[in-house]
Amino acid sequence: AHPRTGPGTLSAEGEFGDGATLLAANPDATTINIEDPSVSFKHQPRPPGSLGREEDEELLGTNDSDETELLAGQKKSSPFWTFEYYQTFFDVDTYQVFDRIKGSLLPVPGKNFVRLYIRSNPDLYGPFWICATLVFAIAISGNLSNFLIHLGEKTYHYVPEFQKVSIAATVIYAYAWLVPLALWGFLLWRNSKVMNIVSYSFLEIVCVYGYSLFIYIPTAVLWIIPQRVIRWVLVTIALGISGSVLAMTFWPAVREDNRRVALATIVTIMLLHVLLSVGCLAYFFDAPEMDHLPAAITTPNQTVAAAKSS
Repeated sequence: AHPRTGPGTLSAEGEFGDGATLLAANPDATTINIEDPSVSFKHQPRPPGSLGREEDEELLGTNDSDETELLAGQKKSSPFWTFEYYQTFFDVDTYQVFDRIKGSLLPVPGKNFVRLYIRSNPDLYGPFWICATLVFAIAISGNLSNFLIHLGEKTYHYVPEFQKVSIAATVIYAYAWLVPLALWGFLLWRNSKVMNIVSYSFLEIVCVYGYSLFIYIPTAVLWIIPQRVIRWVLVTIALGISGSVLAMTFWPAVREDNRRVALATIVTIMLLHVLLSVGCLAYFFDAPEMDHLPAAITTPNQTVAAAKSS
């Protein structure tokens, strides 16, 4: 006797019958046993040009991952006049800061710094303290370098140059904020002209510039060495590392633009970076010191007194 079936139940024969009917209608169909845990679905083959397009989108930062979208969705927006609005810019842990510093010291060719380290959670904590540390490193190292150069000279009297702190702070923070602001505005303008250009946010650009300056902190400390050749070798190494971070980050954002415009943008970014590096070295470390000269120069009164005594 067959089991009794009601309106809300299905018999085994009915299920197998439906399956057999569907299989007969479509012999090429694939059957899967749902009770077999070893069966796994395979991805459909991708079109030939889809892989390169996805790599370009990932490099440009347009192909956001699910994790990035989830993290972005968890953030609550607050009015800009509230403390909570600015607190989100400093919501970063130590691991993320060290990971971004390591990424700025070891740039990988073909990898986008924004995509790998910044986009999930851009911050101002790292750039702010990196700039502050760099300001004091340059000012203190510049004073120590001046002291070591004239150490042992009887006519030299060391006087701390506190104005170097304010000058270094003005230069570093102006570069870390005004240059990203100008670059952000330029990318927005070019984005309105060329549809394929992807623009970074202002906060992301500030992060890139801030973390790219970290290499100059140990470099400024080593600039104390009173050897001009060593100093220029150090600044060349630091310039190559930090400059490569900037070039590899912003080239994907402008490469779809006009060729001349793209090259001019990257050249301008690099020239400003070179100007900052060479300017800091030349002003704070290689500037001619005149503090000890007045003691060796005879004044007119001393000349008159010497003439009268003779």
